[in-house]
Amino acid sequence: MNLSRRALLGGALAAIAAPRAFAEPLSDLSRIYRDQPLRIAMPRFASPPFFEASGADNAGIDVTLSQAIARMLEVNVTFDRQPGTFDEAVDLIAAGAADLAICKLSRTVRRGRLIRYSRPYAVFNHGLIANRTRLARMAGSQPIEQVIRDFSGVLGVIGHSAFAEFASTSFPKASIREFADWTSMIDAVRAEEIDMAYRDDFEIKKLLVDDPSLTVVARSITLNDKTDTLAIGIRPDATHLAAFVDLFLDISQGGAVLKTDEIIAQYRASKGV
Repeated sequence: MNLSRRALLGGALAAIAAPRAFAEPLSDLSRIYRDQPLRIAMPRFASPPFFEASGADNAGIDVTLSQAIARMLEVNVTFDRQPGTFDEAVDLIAAGAADLAICKLSRTVRRGRLIRYSRPYAVFNHGLIANRTRLARMAGSQPIEQVIRDFSGVLGVIGHSAFAEFASTSFPKASIREFADWTSMIDAVRAEEIDMAYRDDFEIKKLLVDDPSLTVVARSITLNDKTDTLAIGIRPDATHLAAFVDLFLDISQGGAVLKTDEIIAQYRASKGV
């Protein structure tokens, strides 16, 4: 009887010590485990320090984040760099051709009708870079704050970006002009072709790190009452994956979010500035 009891106890302890083999989930994760890899949509252009251009070494905040999520899922990862714009990356996951869009993706209402979003992992303020001459001409004797509040001049945005969507509500009186990219829009500010360019304050501060001479012809303005939240885009039918991504962010970041000054400090250090 005692031997039998010892055998039973030994078997019970062995069962407790043995790692549990989890069953394959009956969810949208099943496809990822079955087919692999985890498919990440990311535009082909560069947006350092978040990601480099297609064809360059995969590096940056969003690349590292993508790889960490895949590692926690215990699957391989691949990057789809076909999208030419942020909206095209959204379209890719909305159609189910990719699982996640991890690419400095802003949360917007229109995009939220097409895809799921994780909780934010970074928060910036909205910002402006204004041509000094045109701004002074518009202001006259008015405070700059009043000019910005009632702005009715020419406002530049990058086409198919979150700020193209934000512009109509943030500056309803403005004449909106869309540009293909950030460089051409800043060239238009320099040449006095537009009054201001509209983007997040991180990109504007990064621009001034890269080209301090721009302050001669332009000034930066941070809109402290407007925020731009970055999150991971998730294919709309992937409820389990969405919950996993939020869990991963909660555990890995402890509820914290990246902010402009923190990332700019890292960017300055990488540039040796």
